[in-house]
Amino acid sequence: MINDKSFIHYLKEAEQDFSGWDFSYVTDTGRMAASLLSWSYGSMAKKLITEATSLLDMGTGGGELLAKLQPFPHSVFATEGYKPNFPISKKRLHPLGVTVVEVDEDNLLPFTNGQFDLIINKHEAYSAQEVRRVISENGIFLTQQVGGADCAEINEALGIPLNQEYLHWQLDFAKKELEDNGFRVVFAKEETPVQRFYDVGALVYYLKAIPWQIPDFEMGDYMEQLYGIHRKIESKGYFDVTQERFIIKAEPI
Repeated sequence: MINDKSFIHYLKEAEQDFSGWDFSYVTDTGRMAASLLSWSYGSMAKKLITEATSLLDMGTGGGELLAKLQPFPHSVFATEGYKPNFPISKKRLHPLGVTVVEVDEDNLLPFTNGQFDLIINKHEAYSAQEVRRVISENGIFLTQQVGGADCAEINEALGIPLNQEYLHWQLDFAKKELEDNGFRVVFAKEETPVQRFYDVGALVYYLKAIPWQIPDFEMGDYMEQLYGIHRKIESKGYFDVTQERFIIKAEPI
């Protein structure tokens, strides 16, 4: 039984509702922060949207980011495959003229051939073949992705191996896959920024929101490991993990 009052307080306080794709509960208070990338997905997407006539946002989450990228072209669609997020994104985006579509399979998008001249995708799985099918011949595909070994230090600290299924998901693999499916990559870059947690409650909140990092995460299963992280933060001031991020801008050929 762990009787550390501050540790118990952080764990109880982490029992907050999470909706959409909004980490502001821990980021706005500075409890979790990440070092900067040398590119801005939002800035790149914003510029491309001003030049587009038809737009698809893949994996819109709760629609938080897309809603901030207005004004939109005449035709705008968004997809979301995580069921809790679908009604949230629909409520947020429908009044803005965005048609939100629930999808179950990356390779079965409910759109016609060449329907979009701009497809944007932030941290969402995709089928390169299906993206090629629904993008116009003069279109642009912009995606920022999370590498397969993202935040590996969390898994190490909790004693859970990384999912081997996704370790291949790195920039070189994604570039080749797009090129093999009829794209020319015109910009690509990868970096490993640091993500910093300043208290164990922020880490727990984060893990509850991203179930793929530690599948079926339950605090009670990892009390000793979490307490070890808490003690390290109490001593050092923070717990650092390494993110993996890469961005690709590609055009059909």
